[in-house]
Amino acid sequence: MKSPFQLLSQQRFGPFFWTQGLGAFNDNVFKTALITQVAFNTASLTTLDGKMLATLLPGLFILPFFLFSASAGQLADKYEKSQLIRWVKLLEIGIMLFAGIGFLSRSLVMLALALFLMGVHSTLFGPVKYSYLPQHLQVNELTAGNGLVEMGSFVAILLGQVLGAWLGSLEQHALFTSLSVLLIAISGYHLSRSIPLSPPPVPEIQVNWNPVTETIKNVRTFWAQQTLWVAIVAISWFWFFGATLLAQFPNLAKHVLQGTERDFISLLSIFSVGVGVGSVWCEKLSKGKQELGLVMLGAAGMSVFAWDFAQVTGDIQQQLLAHPGLTLHRLPGWSDERMLLDVALLGICGGLYIVPLYVLLQSRAQPGYQSRVIASNNIMNALFMVLSAGFSVMLFGMGVSIPQLFGITAMLNVLVAIYLCWRQPEYWVSVCNYLRVWGR
Repeated sequence: MKSPFQLLSQQRFGPFFWTQGLGAFNDNVFKTALITQVAFNTASLTTLDGKMLATLLPGLFILPFFLFSASAGQLADKYEKSQLIRWVKLLEIGIMLFAGIGFLSRSLVMLALALFLMGVHSTLFGPVKYSYLPQHLQVNELTAGNGLVEMGSFVAILLGQVLGAWLGSLEQHALFTSLSVLLIAISGYHLSRSIPLSPPPVPEIQVNWNPVTETIKNVRTFWAQQTLWVAIVAISWFWFFGATLLAQFPNLAKHVLQGTERDFISLLSIFSVGVGVGSVWCEKLSKGKQELGLVMLGAAGMSVFAWDFAQVTGDIQQQLLAHPGLTLHRLPGWSDERMLLDVALLGICGGLYIVPLYVLLQSRAQPGYQSRVIASNNIMNALFMVLSAGFSVMLFGMGVSIPQLFGITAMLNVLVAIYLCWRQPEYWVSVCNYLRVWGR
């Protein structure tokens, strides 16, 4: 394949790519518009504290991943995937109609319930999203396909947050937000009608609706397959790492860099585009193969650039405090440019790290278990993101600054990389072989 982008013009991949991208886009338009309203117009919605709500509401979106991921994995293995995707997109239309009523009636209860239901929507779609690819792509196309999906997801998240924040700031925000999320949901359903058939691998499976027992069963199953289990831990760490950094970008821009929303959007945009670039580069750097060597190279880059990012933001903070009236963009030297370069390279290395891990899950899981492997991975991802919030709160309670938090996270990333190589020596062997080949 000359370019991974060739897949976008093919029916086996293109409609699926745009459908999943619009789903991620709509999630973030709705979430961000809601949180923007809660943050800036709390009094019109509730008497509760706005800051507390802005912290708790994202938890409502994550909660369904714990409750329903195990069942979602079974459904994706039992039913034909294109029809399942269309059912999920119809559910999204219904949720957005409900959310629209909530916006127009200024009902926080309805909006919170809609946010929870959008979490259910994403939970149901997740196992289908990654188990669809091995059914329609050749083994040597999985890296390209996953790279495009990761690129599309991060760009969709970014654009969704930007549009959601803008919609939430409008005077007629309720009307325009309601129309926007409904139109996006309908567009996603329309595109999903072109997704080709994907026969279920185990239609005879009996769905266990008990999330606790099914989750325990899955954990036991994949614990016995250490290659898959270590990959799930590695992917979940990526979301811990990313959530720890990205959650602090708004506070970093405002309190450390003494900047504005524009600086926050710049940091978020550069990181998201960086992940997209790194994800697409995986196909070229791996030459169409499953290349685990990129995981360790990506991990090394994540630590190096997160550490440098911590140092430069710490230096900027000290300079701004020492010279009142000085602004970020008027600092002597190239601290501003170095910081943005760190963010871009951090995102690129994150893309190199994450894509081969998803390819590993898809290529080494048994066909009848692929969706349940992804479901187990989603549960772990959600757990690690919750832990990242607790980790940050704990360190802030100890007096750690935001730049210091980034530095500590960079050091922890080194320990995680060592752990991965210890538990699964294939990662270390792969990176050594990769560097040896490229060094010739």
